[in-house]
Amino acid sequence: MPREFTMEKSLNVLGEPLQPCSLDPMTGFFRNGKCDTCADDHGSHTVCAVMTKEFLAWSKYVGNDLSTPVEEYSFPGLSDGDDWCLCAARFLQAYRDGEAPKVRLVSTHVKALEIVPLDILKECAIDLN
Repeated sequence: MPREFTMEKSLNVLGEPLQPCSLDPMTGFFRNGKCDTCADDHGSHTVCAVMTKEFLAWSKYVGNDLSTPVEEYSFPGLSDGDDWCLCAARFLQAYRDGEAPKVRLVSTHVKALEIVPLDILKECAIDLN
């Protein structure tokens, strides 16, 4: 019998309904295009980030190769310009290393704030007026 997950309420860091991050490639812990999360999402895949060549190279360097496809996980591999739900802790690590990608606040789940301060997310936002 497949395991069922209980999704957290879908709000973004601005307190509004969570917007999709990416449908192509399909992202998110639930692979529903949103950075939705639940108690079983131990990586907290809650930060909607815009991939860059520099960030992908850094991520590979620190041991998380996001550019190489992994068929058994239906992972297509990411390219420059793709949006993806990143683990909040990985985003914070990238920020501290000076390698943080840009983020979409409207698509970043409110649970990301348990790991990443809002001021850091706003500093990296591409959708802040």
